[in-house]
Amino acid sequence: MKLKIDFEAPLIQPSLKVQDAVMLVGSCFTENMGEKLMDRKFQILQNPHGIIFNPVSVWSCLRDVMRQQIYTEEHLFEYNEQWHSWLHHSRFSGNTPQEALTKMNQSIEAAHQFLKKSKWLIITLGSAFAYRHHDLDIHVSNNHKGPAQWFTKELLAVDFITANLQKMLDGLKEFNPELQIIFTISPVRHLRDGIVDNNRSKARLIESVHDLVAKNEVCHYFPSYEIVIDELRDYRFYDIDFAHPNYLATQYVWEHFVKSAIDPQQHDLLDELYKITLAKKHRSSNPSGQAHQNFIKSQLQNCQQLQVTCPFLDLNEDVNYFAQVLKQA
Repeated sequence: MKLKIDFEAPLIQPSLKVQDAVMLVGSCFTENMGEKLMDRKFQILQNPHGIIFNPVSVWSCLRDVMRQQIYTEEHLFEYNEQWHSWLHHSRFSGNTPQEALTKMNQSIEAAHQFLKKSKWLIITLGSAFAYRHHDLDIHVSNNHKGPAQWFTKELLAVDFITANLQKMLDGLKEFNPELQIIFTISPVRHLRDGIVDNNRSKARLIESVHDLVAKNEVCHYFPSYEIVIDELRDYRFYDIDFAHPNYLATQYVWEHFVKSAIDPQQHDLLDELYKITLAKKHRSSNPSGQAHQNFIKSQLQNCQQLQVTCPFLDLNEDVNYFAQVLKQA
């Protein structure tokens, strides 16, 4: 008896390789995928403005990165005893203007240098809703829990989304001609918008992204939204808020991503690299015991061997970690 739709994500060519630098920008689902890439030793940098959801904010973030925007106190505002930027997540806020500006400008500079050498940019769009600040007449990336009367909530039109993202793509092509771009739509439900409006929002993002992929050969689409909504299709794959995919769902999406987007010749290597990450997280109840020492020695030898067979890998941090554990035993 067949109980679900079988779904295979289309192959993305060229494929990602462990040695590729990958920038990720977008919603909280971006960071789920970024963590999995990081656990397999990809060179990644994610969300230089913090988590963002709407396409206008994605474009604002990447525009800042490409032109090395320097933020000054004029770009900040004080609210609830902290200094914020309307274009940054609250993790960039600070108790003083200088604290906030240091975090923002250091992040932009690091992202500028990283995007220059990146082979891949993964953009996850979360919502077609954006909040326009009345006085400033801009779409904000984060409302920082400001009063509702400061903003107008807008459902962005498909044509508007497409035009802004095309400007972004044109800028990226000039900035880094080698860059390949993967779009995906976050499967996180924005239930605060209501079920109907959440679906309207996702539909506009999907329509716009497919138009862009069709017109730009460096763009690709990975169907994380469709995998969760149409293949898994059950609340047991969501967290208790019924909005965020749970660990099982994100793991399932990741497995599809590996098959769709990552070089098949490196799949075994990904498994080996993930074992190293898990080994570093392991905490023994008897760290001085012979069994644990043998385990650490085997991990050290494995890292050293991988550095020989895969010279593009930088496992110096891992080698030093396991060597230090052995020294302390």
